[in-house]
Amino acid sequence: MRPPYRDLADRLAPLGLIPRGGFRALPQDGLGPVEVVVMVGNAGPGVWPAFSAGRRDEPDPLDAWVRRSLRPVARDLGARVVMPNDGPPYRPFQRWAMRAEPVHPSPLGLLIHPEYGLWHAYRAALLFAEEIDLPDRGDTASPCEACADRPCLSACPVKAFDGTRYDVAACRTHAGGPDGAACREGGCLARHACPVGRDLAYGPEQQEFHMAAFLP
Repeated sequence: MRPPYRDLADRLAPLGLIPRGGFRALPQDGLGPVEVVVMVGNAGPGVWPAFSAGRRDEPDPLDAWVRRSLRPVARDLGARVVMPNDGPPYRPFQRWAMRAEPVHPSPLGLLIHPEYGLWHAYRAALLFAEEIDLPDRGDTASPCEACADRPCLSACPVKAFDGTRYDVAACRTHAGGPDGAACREGGCLARHACPVGRDLAYGPEQQEFHMAAFLP
């Protein structure tokens, strides 16, 4: 029998989702009878066709589709699904991600992956009550450490990022205003400026979807 992690990769592939590593739960995680946490997400635009085909007219359609799609997968593999927006209390998904994979905080606040750059996301986690085999996490340094120019910090038209702080109000006001068409239609210009994983940038429809969800 193949280990559940490999089974999970096979089950997620038609959904455009991928397993994003995992870690063994500790008592201080407060997860109860959980042995292993496996992160699930997307990298690049691969999730968009599957989501578009299965999308329904409902609140938070992407989260709803992910939950609906993962439940039978989790049931078959003996796990349960948790989502970033389940709460309060909310699960520390960014900290979990850094335990599962060699991702690091970027100057934009997003986690940067050595291959995917900023074009990835963690959509859910699967909690396993029994031990499963996990891939090695790896120990890759942050690509930002070798990036002297940091173009991500100079690309934003309203300087919403300074490397330590994100001015959400300024970003939303500009992106939603008369001069923000490039951001609304093509996605965050600061994110696009990062050279890592640039070939994995989301397509125009996906960019517009995420920006529409972000704007008030």
